[in-house]
Amino acid sequence: MQVGNDIEKQRIDKWLWVARFFKTRSLASEAVERGRVTLNGNRIKPAKQISLDDILTVRIGNYSYEIKVLGLTNKRESATEAQKLYRETDASREQRELLSARLKAQPPLFYNKGRPTKRDRRDIERFFTNQEDN
Repeated sequence: MQVGNDIEKQRIDKWLWVARFFKTRSLASEAVERGRVTLNGNRIKPAKQISLDDILTVRIGNYSYEIKVLGLTNKRESATEAQKLYRETDASREQRELLSARLKAQPPLFYNKGRPTKRDRRDIERFFTNQEDN
């Protein structure tokens, strides 16, 4: 793995893919275009070159990662090797853990299996007629 010395700059979309933040390079590129990735606090384009010690903020779903670039490489390797390319800030990690705990504490969302059956419709009508009587 080439870390730091051999490569001085690398495209942001390629680095996000190599660091395993996104499954494909096109998904990484799309996230950058939509403003979900910032470099040193500024919006960027997918072709923007990053270098060592840059600070990235990556938003994926509800979670936000604030990371410092420690290495650059052209080859996508295992997840353990990819984690050596960056370091997440302590504040970012704490925020994600807090958000994760909050999301787990919420009750599950209502699941609707689709259009109500005849039996479901009767139950709904019975429920509403009982509500009107009270």
